[in-house]
Amino acid sequence: MKTAIIVSKKDIAGMNIAKHLEYYDLAKCDASLHVLDLDTVHAENIVDEVEADFYLFATRHAAASGKPSLSCHIAGNWGEAEYGGQRGKLCMGPAVILKEAFLELHKQCGEMEHEITLEATHHGPLLLKPCLFIEIGSKEEDWKNMESGNVMAKVIFSLLSRITQVDDKPHDVVVGLGGGHYPPRFNKIQLETDIAVGHICPKHHLSLLDEAMLREAIAKSFPVFDYFLLDWKGLGSEKSRIVSLLDSLELSYKRADQL
Repeated sequence: MKTAIIVSKKDIAGMNIAKHLEYYDLAKCDASLHVLDLDTVHAENIVDEVEADFYLFATRHAAASGKPSLSCHIAGNWGEAEYGGQRGKLCMGPAVILKEAFLELHKQCGEMEHEITLEATHHGPLLLKPCLFIEIGSKEEDWKNMESGNVMAKVIFSLLSRITQVDDKPHDVVVGLGGGHYPPRFNKIQLETDIAVGHICPKHHLSLLDEAMLREAIAKSFPVFDYFLLDWKGLGSEKSRIVSLLDSLELSYKRADQL
């Protein structure tokens, strides 16, 4: 699996991670590091500039809470494209690699005080090849933290050393619906089951889901979509509409609380 690791000169955390990746022989896992002048969320043309099977963006994560965090997620926009990408378009989401990245974060960083979490699908760029983001949060002192940069480099190298096929499918591949931007229900599923959660549509974006958007999520699930996974309590006021829509379209789904 040929991997392009992408960082931006405008991103303190990304450059921190890149500095520590210099100590690893990336060629051993068929990976290469690429430093961009522009923000990663606007790297729409990266697939034309760098040939790879998989694109891994190593970046900062900003949060109002300011809580130190290590996170990973797939890119795309359920609604308006406020930070790169296109409205109502999702990236090709490698659910199995996302799961393995999340497990690797827990393995390597479990003793750190950082929160380790998935994030719902959000922001650009829009890529039609498998890609994901792995991020240090949530404020400048965290982005500059050398321990965080070092451990994230270790996570990336370990992950890429183990994942040799971009289309491996040892798990059910699902799209998560409901919950918050930081989804504790799907974090638990990712950690404790054989299910690989890929794209996640949080509760505050459920109103945007229609047939076209659901089919976009299916088409952009990689390698092969199996079913929607519902955070039952996390569907809020959209629960009845979402269930009726899935039933009317005869789309497969399961309740996360009944697994």
